[in-house]
Amino acid sequence: MKTLNRRDFLKLSLAAGVTALGGYTLYEYAPWLNYDQQVEQTWKPLEKESAMSAQMGELVRYATLAPNSHNTQPWKFAIKENAIEIHPDYTRRLPIVDPKDRELWISLGCALENLVIAARVSGYASEVTYPDANSEFIGLRLAKNTPITDTLFDAIPLRQNTRSEYDGHPIKKGDLDQIEALPLEPGVVLRLITNPTDLETALEYVNQGNLSQYAAEAFLDELIYWLRFNERESLASLDGLFTRCSGNPTLPRWLGEIFVSGTKPQQQADTDAKKLRSSPGAVIIASESEDKATWVRTGQVYERIALKMTSLNTKSAFLNQPI
Repeated sequence: MKTLNRRDFLKLSLAAGVTALGGYTLYEYAPWLNYDQQVEQTWKPLEKESAMSAQMGELVRYATLAPNSHNTQPWKFAIKENAIEIHPDYTRRLPIVDPKDRELWISLGCALENLVIAARVSGYASEVTYPDANSEFIGLRLAKNTPITDTLFDAIPLRQNTRSEYDGHPIKKGDLDQIEALPLEPGVVLRLITNPTDLETALEYVNQGNLSQYAAEAFLDELIYWLRFNERESLASLDGLFTRCSGNPTLPRWLGEIFVSGTKPQQQADTDAKKLRSSPGAVIIASESEDKATWVRTGQVYERIALKMTSLNTKSAFLNQPI
């Protein structure tokens, strides 16, 4: 059974354009490729295909636009007749920051949410099978249905983590009401915090997480491994955290590693404290139990909320150090 991920899709699409020059090996390592062009290729709109097999490939591509821990893209997709499976890719797990693979499965839940939304808009009803003691993957069975419009679908290629200080403007009550009115999943709870005193309480947990993580050499080593300090590294790997996306300059790897490894725990805590205090609110999403199915559902709820906020032009970002 052939499984695919986002990097496979991008390599195959770029390979078609460079085969005369020796295949996609050139694409991965040639410095002359246009970074902005590759970004556009990654986030291009969903293409409507007449054949179901081709359409499922497009649905998978939209699923891979989901948020995921350290942008490891820890998933493999299997396309079968009338069905798509999402498998964990444990070769891309984060043993230091995510030793129980909780955030890995949450990442798969985010991908599932994108997949369900894209299928609905493309004219497919979906039936989800969650992982349990007997299965280690998520199943999605598709059946032809009437296409529907969905603002969450339109937000998929626009969603991002805006890792910066915010303008502090309050969110409109009508927008807050829409966020709180979103349906949740069984076993997942949501709390929206807008009170400054409660935000300070939440901030203390973020501070503790930062002080703990950035004092640990193993955490920094794992983070640095997944950082991409310039366009060439980002294009060569097609994964990881591109430092420019968090407002930092592009650098040679040796210099970037020096800067990151020299980050003081209190320095990082102060930076994130400014970000949270500049925001009018925070959303806490939690699972009532610790099992793969509930983690997947937690990811679905997060992505649902992130897409809704994107559609409302409300910026958001993770501060998940307390986890």
